[in-house]
Amino acid sequence: MTRLQGVVQSLVRLACVLALLGVVVLSLTPVEHLPPQVFDLWDKAQHAFGFAVLAVLGVLAYPRRPVGWVLGLLALGAGIEVAQSLTGWRYGDMADWVADAAGVVVGLPLGWALHGALQRLGWVPLQR
Repeated sequence: MTRLQGVVQSLVRLACVLALLGVVVLSLTPVEHLPPQVFDLWDKAQHAFGFAVLAVLGVLAYPRRPVGWVLGLLALGAGIEVAQSLTGWRYGDMADWVADAAGVVVGLPLGWALHGALQRLGWVPLQR
């Protein structure tokens, strides 16, 4: 692995961890404490978008563990919905979890496409 590839991998893994923490914190924060919505998007679209980003970052950060990453994201989405239902200020919604899963399904091939492009540029090592 070249130095550039190591730096890129470290940055992508950091972005992945920060995105995961951001999704969990924002998902469990009382709505009145959240910043105003930047985009007026439908709730389910926000769920799908967030989990698509997590799927892309997961493929880039851990390309050798796609099944574990997908299962982990699905478990995270379900866990967030259960945790929301236990907070008293948020509520869990099965449809939100379905939107999370849809985001993972969309994000996974996008992540692989981006990973392939970065391989061709030499920014990430070739997979063995």
